[in-house]
This record gives sequence, structure tokens and C-alpha cells, in this order.
Amino acid sequence: MVLKRSHMVLALLGLFLLGLTQLSAGKESPTKKFQRQHMDTEHLTANNTNYCNLMMKARNMTKGRCKPVNTFIHEPKSVVDAVCQEKNITCKNGQPSCHQSSLPMILTHCRQTGASKYPNCQYRASYLNKQIIVACGGQAYVPVHFDAYV
Repeated sequence: MVLKRSHMVLALLGLFLLGLTQLSAGKESPTKKFQRQHMDTEHLTANNTNYCNLMMKARNMTKGRCKPVNTFIHEPKSVVDAVCQEKNITCKNGQPSCHQSSLPMILTHCRQTGASKYPNCQYRASYLNKQIIVACGGQAYVPVHFDAYV
């Protein structure tokens, strides 16, 4: 009887660990989240008045709530990744892991309109050519957070 209980405990522990592994495997990494939320290399300029409404929905930033602001970067991934090699600066939250691009980049800044409410999230777009500030991390030391544009 004791042997059967230990097998059952081991089996339950194994199932628990398998569940944890599957949860962590399905979790989006900070790098992938940054790319989903901020990278749009397909549209060199986003001059469509519906761009923000379409992209915010397509990139899952209107699920459960309306994300109030978001900035899309219209530059090659290699150019954005290279910002992490620029001089360190302090992020808005006080962390020292931010870097500012030396050159301006093509951006679309999306801001939720005052009248829109979830689930009908509506956005206004601003088209910019500004330097970006990103926090970098991970083994590859690439952007993991969009901090600001200047």
C-alpha cells in the first residue's frame, strides 16, 4: 500500500511539473512581446487613418482592455536590435538598462481616443521620425521594452 501511494505521489508530481513546463513554454518571452507590440517592418510608413485601430487589434493589445498608448517602429529588426549597443542611459523607471538610438527612426504612435471604451477601442495615430529609447535584456541582449521616443 505504501509503495502504491508513493507511485501516486510521484505521478501527481510529474503531472504538476509537466503542467508548469507547458505553462512556461506557452508564455511569451519579453523579446517576443516587444516584437509583437512594437515592431512593424512590413509598413515603412503607416499613413492609413485606420492603421492604429487595425494593428492594436491584430497584435492583441485590445483583449480584455484597451492599451492606452503604443508605439510601432518601422525599421528593420537588425537596426532596432543595434540600439542595445548604444550608450547606456537610465530608463523612466530608474533602471540602468536603457539605450537611446543615435539616429531617428520612423514611428507610428497610437493613442486611445478619449471617447473610446473597451471593447470598441479606437486610436489616433501620430507619424513621427524620432530617436527611440529601449530597455534591453536577455542572453542576446536585445530590446525587451519600449521606454520612450525623443
